[in-house]
Amino acid sequence: MSEPLRVGMVGYAFMGAAHSQAWRSVNHVYDLPMPVRMQAVSGRSASAVAAAADRLGWADSTDDWRTLIGRDDIDLIDICAPGDVHAEIAIAALAAGKHVLCEKPLANSVAEARKMVTAAAAARDSGVRAMCGFNYRRVPAVALMRQMIAAGRLGTIRHVRASYLQDWIVDPEFPLVWRLRREVAGSGALGDIGAHIVDLTQFVTGLSISSVCALTETFVKSRPLPTESAGLSAAASSPEHGEVTVDDAVLFLARLGDGVVGTYEATRFATGRKNGLHVEINGSLGTLVFDFERMNELQFYSLDQPVEEQGFTRILVTEPTHPYMAAWWPPGHLIGYEHTFTHQAHDLVQAIAAGTDPTPSFADALQVQLVLDAVARSAETSSWAVVETFQEYS
Repeated sequence: MSEPLRVGMVGYAFMGAAHSQAWRSVNHVYDLPMPVRMQAVSGRSASAVAAAADRLGWADSTDDWRTLIGRDDIDLIDICAPGDVHAEIAIAALAAGKHVLCEKPLANSVAEARKMVTAAAAARDSGVRAMCGFNYRRVPAVALMRQMIAAGRLGTIRHVRASYLQDWIVDPEFPLVWRLRREVAGSGALGDIGAHIVDLTQFVTGLSISSVCALTETFVKSRPLPTESAGLSAAASSPEHGEVTVDDAVLFLARLGDGVVGTYEATRFATGRKNGLHVEINGSLGTLVFDFERMNELQFYSLDQPVEEQGFTRILVTEPTHPYMAAWWPPGHLIGYEHTFTHQAHDLVQAIAAGTDPTPSFADALQVQLVLDAVARSAETSSWAVVETFQEYS
C-alpha cells in the first residue's frame, strides 16, 4: 500500500462537517491510489475544536492553523473557514509544500484571488496541487449534463437560466452571523450561492460569462448581534443590533460566448425555498434542466424525436454508466448532497497521486471571482460591466 495522504482541515462548522463526512467515507467507497488519513483539524477555540475532532473523526486538533500547516505529518490543507482567511491560509500552506483544497468562493476579492493563483502556480512547479471546492460539479446529473452538451445534444446554445433560492434569513430577528458581514464574507448571496451558479453554468456549457448587468438588494438593514452560542437560530441573539453589510439578493443578465444570453438570480429571501438550485440550458436542438431538489434527475427535451413524441423526458441518473455512480448503489437507489464532497475528495486524491492538475483550479475559481466582481461593479453603477480576463494566470 502506498503512503497515506494526511489531511489537516481548518474550520469545523457546516462546511467542515460536510468535508469531514467525505474524508471519512472516501476510503471505503473507492480503491484509492493512496489512502486518506484524517490527521488533524483546527479552529479558534481549543475546547470546541477538540470536541469537533472527536465528533467528526479527526485524530488530533489545534486552535492555531499555523501550527497545522507547520506539522510534518500533514500533506494537504483543507480550508473550510470563512472567506476573509482563505488567502492567508492557502498561500502559507502552498509555501510550506502542502496541497490545498479551498472552499468557494476562492477569496473575498479579486486581488486576494490573484495572489492565491500566483502562489498555486509557483507551488505547482514543486508538484504541489491546489483545487477550489465547487462541489455541485460533482453531482452525477450535472456531470452528465456537461457530457450531453459537449456531445452536441442541444445543438447551438442560446439561453442559460440559473437561480439559487434559499430562505434561511427571512426572519428579521435572525442574528448577524459572519455570512452577513462584508469584512468576513466578502459579499452576501452573490458570493455564498451566486458563485455556485456562475461556476456550474460555465462548467456545463463550456462558455465563460463576458459581461453582466446587475442589481442587488439588502432587505433587512440591521439584525440582532449573535451571542457566543449563536447558530442558525434567531433565538441565539442579543437585544443589540448591528448593520448588515452584504447583499440579500442579486439578479443579473449575462452574455456568454458568442451570442448566448443568460439570466441569474441568487437570494436568501425566497420564502419556502430551502436549497433551490435550478439550471436550464436551451439550445437549437433541445433543452436540459437540472433542479438540485431532484438532484438524481435531468429533464431533457429533444427536437430529434418525432413531433408526436416530443416532450420532456426524465432521466434518472443512477446507472453505473453515469458519472460517479458506479461507486454507489444499484440503479434506482438515490444518492444525496454529501456524496458530492466524497466525489470531490476522490477526484483530488486521484489528481495528486497522478501528478496532474485537479479541477476546478485556483485559476478557474479566479475567473468566477472576476464574474462576481463585475456583478458587484454593475450593481453599483447600474450599468453593464465587462468581466476582466486573466490569460496571464491560466
